Amino acid sequence: MTTITNRTFDEERALYGERDITVQNCKFDGPADGESAFKECGNIAAKDCFFNLRYPFWHDDKLKVADSEMTELCRAALWYSNDIEITNTKLYGIKALRECSNVKMSGCDIISPEFGWSVRGVEMTDCTAQSEYFMMRSEHLKFSRVHLKGKYSFQYIENSVFEDCVFDTKDAFWHAKNVTIRNSVVKGEYLAWYCENVTFENCRIIGTQPLCYCKGLKLVNCEMIDTDLCFEKSEVEATITTSVLSIKNPLSGHIYVPCVQKIIRDDEASHGEIITKECCCCA
Repeated sequence: MTTITNRTFDEERALYGERDITVQNCKFDGPADGESAFKECGNIAAKDCFFNLRYPFWHDDKLKVADSEMTELCRAALWYSNDIEITNTKLYGIKALRECSNVKMSGCDIISPEFGWSVRGVEMTDCTAQSEYFMMRSEHLKFSRVHLKGKYSFQYIENSVFEDCVFDTKDAFWHAKNVTIRNSVVKGEYLAWYCENVTFENCRIIGTQPLCYCKGLKLVNCEMIDTDLCFEKSEVEATITTSVLSIKNPLSGHIYVPCVQKIIRDDEASHGEIITKECCCCA
């Protein structure tokens, strides 16, 4: 490995096509305003670097980024690349990750609208994120201890697992397929409409009108807080441990819940069973 240290690069395609190099304590910034610093590179490591120019990592293989910063001006930072590790790094440019595969991220801070579109095989651990349309149309995601705030997250994702996460995000998991969320807090309006084979285990679900028009939906020992008009036209098997404000027209399945303040049945196709314990709310 060749090591480059304490340099500043601002020209177009500054390190185009390089192989087997480490850049350390370098800056990608300057008046030439050149983009695509590491385009079509392989076996690259960037440590303690500052990225303030566009499109630094496109069409790369075997990339490691550590202890670095990508500013708001570093837009579309990682596209069409494979075998990536990113640790303890700030990713603040829009569309920071797209069309990539086999990505491991840990200890990162993400502020990036439209982050993670059409990616495959992403492991994310101990990260924070602020984003809109986060991870759309991605698959084989494995998240642990991720805190997210945003809107329209995880739409159209498939074959993914989330554990010990906190998601504050409306319209999340729309059209998701084959997804499991465990031991997590999911807060936001209109959760997981039109999803298929999605399971929530030991989760706290917060917000209005969750889980409508779903197929193969499962809830296992979940809390539901401030949830009304739940499960409309959904195929659902659910065990809920808290009182629910209202349930509306579940299509099929069984919902076990301590108490429901209001059950709405105004659709003759609604055959889902709601099994409650006796209480003042539903007496």
